[in-house]
Formats: sequence, structure tokens, C-alpha cells
Amino acid sequence: MAVDSFINWGLLALEPPGWGGVLLRGLLNSIQIAIGGYAFGLALGVCGAFGKLYGGPILRDLMECYTTIVRAVPELVLILLLYYAGTDALNHVLNLVGIGTVDISGLAAGIFVIGVVQGAYSTEVLRGAIKAVPAGQIEAARAYGMSPFKVMTRVTLPAMLPYAIPGLSNLWLIATKDTALLAVVGFSELTLVTRQAAGATKAYVLFFCAAGALYLALTLVSNVFIKIIERHSRRGFVEQA
Repeated sequence: MAVDSFINWGLLALEPPGWGGVLLRGLLNSIQIAIGGYAFGLALGVCGAFGKLYGGPILRDLMECYTTIVRAVPELVLILLLYYAGTDALNHVLNLVGIGTVDISGLAAGIFVIGVVQGAYSTEVLRGAIKAVPAGQIEAARAYGMSPFKVMTRVTLPAMLPYAIPGLSNLWLIATKDTALLAVVGFSELTLVTRQAAGATKAYVLFFCAAGALYLALTLVSNVFIKIIERHSRRGFVEQA
């Protein structure tokens, strides 16, 4: 009873004057950015990993610079740099070619920023996973007459999944948390709307605990799917002695 009298639970109602619906919409925006950024980063990671392993000297050096810089600079600084400087640079290029400036949506910019950050880490995770694939499997595929593309899609990528999934799973959870950093550029994800709700009602403990519970719920649900994917990818996998 004492807790109920101290906390106004009505502030979490889904309809105004409650802020529950606003928090859920912020969570949905966070999930959209996390999924988009993670997928974009995974695509960059696949390209970066194969570039580092099988590319020429110039490509390997470029990939090395990319992963080193992104992993060295704090993510908040990268987000500010890519969000503001990247948008400004794109509009300058468009002006030079006579297209004119464009208004880039916060969702697209957020996906791009999170994706670039995720790509550097995905590159290293996938590179290590590919190197963990027994060389004999790849050599056997080549001896069978498979093209490099078929070797990659039918042997290398499926065989490296059990090694890559633990690291990629961590990156997904990191992506869901990195969306909170986009609050500094004004994107209405969960952290920003939580701060707005707390500022308007002065119920800081209530709303930030609610936001923490939503992030925790997202993590728990993600862990269920991660375990299913990991179990599926390891079917028929024989542990090396």
C-alpha cells in the first residue's frame, strides 16, 4: 500500500494522460532501428570479413582502417559525427551534381549510423568464425569443382555459423542498447520519450524503471530466439576433440 501511494501507476496507462502508449511507440522505434542497423551491419560485416581474408592488399588495408577506427572511437562520438557530418556531406554531394538537398529521415539515419558501428564488430566476429572452419572442408569443396561463390554459400557460410552466432548474438543485444544513444540527436526512441515523460511528470523513478523493464523484456525475448537459432545451426555439428 505504501508503494502504491508513492507511485502513480496511472501515468503508465496506454491512453492520455498516461504515457504508456508513448513508451511502447518509443520501444517500437528502437526495435526498428536495431533490426535495420543490425541487418545493415551484418551485410557490411560479411563483405568486410571476406575482404580482409581474401581481398587484395588495398582492400585489406581499407577494411583494417575501417574496423580499427570504428572500434577505437567511442560510439557516441561516431553517432554524432555520422549523423551530422554524414548528412551534411551527402547534401553537399547532391548539390554538386545538381540534385539539391534532401531531408533524411531520422529512422534512415539511425539505421545507417548503428549499421556502420555494427559492421566493424561484425567483420571481426565473422572473420574469426570463417577462420575456425576446418580448411579440409573448403579444400574438399574446391576439389569437387565448386566455384568460389558456391564454396562460400554452400560450405563456408553454413559451416561458420556455429562459431559466429555467439558473437553475433552479443552484437544484436548491443544494437538494442545503442539505439538509446540516438536520443542525443533527437530521435524519438525509448530513451528519449522516457526522458520526456519523466520531465513532464517529474516521475523519474517510475519512467526510467519502466524503460529498464522494457529493455530487459526485449533482451529476454531475444535470448529465446537466439537459443532457437543456435540450436538449429548446430544440428549435426561435431565438437572438435
